[in-house]
Amino acid sequence: MNKTKLMGILNVTPDSSFDQGRFFDPVLAIQRGVQICEEGADWLDIGGESTRPDASPVSEEEELERVIPVIKALKKIIPIPISIDTMKARVATQAIEVGASFINDVSGFSDPDMCKVAADSQLPICIMHMQGTPATMQTNPFYPQGIISFLIEWFSQRIDLLLAVGVKSENIILDPGIGFGKTVDHNVEIVHNLHKIKALGFPVLIGLSRKSFLGKIVHKTYRELLPVSLAVNTLAIQAQVDIIRVHDVAEHRDVIDLLAHLNANKVNA
Repeated sequence: MNKTKLMGILNVTPDSSFDQGRFFDPVLAIQRGVQICEEGADWLDIGGESTRPDASPVSEEEELERVIPVIKALKKIIPIPISIDTMKARVATQAIEVGASFINDVSGFSDPDMCKVAADSQLPICIMHMQGTPATMQTNPFYPQGIISFLIEWFSQRIDLLLAVGVKSENIILDPGIGFGKTVDHNVEIVHNLHKIKALGFPVLIGLSRKSFLGKIVHKTYRELLPVSLAVNTLAIQAQVDIIRVHDVAEHRDVIDLLAHLNANKVNA
């Protein structure tokens, strides 16, 4: 089994659900980026616009001011690749110019300009599904044909579109968008059916770290959700998900390394 890669989250925002603006200051964001690298991340994912439920959008200029100096500084001092988490083509373009080498779009490249950036850059991209926008996505999420059937059909359509505009298949990664326009039951069903998304033939990224649906199941606040995040990400790793995107890098590094060791040293009973 291939070893799952670890993507560390760096939110350069004042209103993210978990960080609560702790790394909004560029100096603190750069320090945290270095720490994420030192804790064992394989990727660093930097975002300047909160996509939590009910989040308000920020302007293009504001997002650029938040992320570009941080990416530019970190590119010079950390050895791991940097991902830009954005829905805006201009932000993605400028992030690439200063060192980003991965595009993570929670809107699933719904903007034709983002599709063009993906094709022109020929960088790895992550297509994530979100129903609606962050401000509306949790308003009665509903999938008449079932969440898994819907996702498989939706991914197939997005893949076809991106291939048609020149994106190479080897650069495509899929993210079912846990918590982005899904109920608790939808999210649980996705976790149980990751193998069906893997069967589409593309790498899969999963982002469920400290998500609110976990808190609803165990009746805990987001600050208390590290143990259950580790538990569900362990299931994702065992389902051979290719990348897990997390807040708590050091703890998940230990889980990935332990499972890799156990799998490499199986003893037949």
